[in-house]
Amino acid sequence: MSYPDQVPARRPAAVGLAAAVLLLMAAGAVASAVAALLVLGGTVGRFRSAAAGTSAGAAEVDDAVLLLRGATIASAVVTVLVGVVLVGLAAGLLAGRPGARVATWVVCGLGALFGCCAVAALVGQRAVPLRLSADDRSAAELLGLVGDAYPEFWLAANAALSIGQALGYLVVAALLVSPSASAWFRRRHPAPAPTATPHHPPR
Repeated sequence: MSYPDQVPARRPAAVGLAAAVLLLMAAGAVASAVAALLVLGGTVGRFRSAAAGTSAGAAEVDDAVLLLRGATIASAVVTVLVGVVLVGLAAGLLAGRPGARVATWVVCGLGALFGCCAVAALVGQRAVPLRLSADDRSAAELLGLVGDAYPEFWLAANAALSIGQALGYLVVAALLVSPSASAWFRRRHPAPAPTATPHHPPR
């Protein structure tokens, strides 16, 4: 005979798989941040070489390089922090914390949205050239060189990573709404045993 309040005693495979996907995505985020920092030096060198043939002055080139370095480092830091958050969520899921499940859904929604926006930005960067006024000709030339300064594989690799991350978030969200996962997170924890009160015989 089965009972409506009966819940799986062991952690469902869906929950373990969701945590594994989160850990894999965290590793991918950290690897992406490290790769961005590793290619930064070569990217800056190629950018400076290409900028030498433009109408931009040395100060403008230096400012563009500073902006490129700052944006890359800031992006790497944020990416690593996202990886840390994903690891924390995976640990919460494995521990069976209902709050971690809700937080994971929120992160999955935001992650899928940002992943789609990142893919759109990468595609738009190549498909739609930036148009500035004649007074900003040097800035337009420098901005046009930034994308070409990265390695040839960089755009495709980042697009693939963004798509993979977005799909990963959707997979995790779907796994956590499975019936077995829902029952396990709603399980009733046994109440703590009452502490025995010492009995003193009457004097």
